[in-house]
Amino acid sequence: MFGVFNQIFGGGAEAVDVKALIDQGALLIDVRTPAEFNSGAAPGAKNIPLQELQHHIGKLKQTGKPVVAYCRSGNRSGMAAQILNEKGIEAYNAGSVGQVRQMLAK
Repeated sequence: MFGVFNQIFGGGAEAVDVKALIDQGALLIDVRTPAEFNSGAAPGAKNIPLQELQHHIGKLKQTGKPVVAYCRSGNRSGMAAQILNEKGIEAYNAGSVGQVRQMLAK
């Protein structure tokens, strides 16, 4: 099930198990607005709104860790993953906050 999910939302031809990435220390970022984040986020997520992502590129690169992004629907997190990958940061779109919560609960 998650193979198809990852192909649609960030794995492309090389589907990746984003839960395994998170379990192995990948950074989980919520690219929604602070108000959306405060209304309920996935456990362990850090809020970096999409419009502020460019200001965090250096810090994210310094960690040397992959980034798993999510948002409300998967659209903003897809843009975030694309931006981060273009900047040389391994990044994946995990889709929506609901999908991420469900994935982490298993």
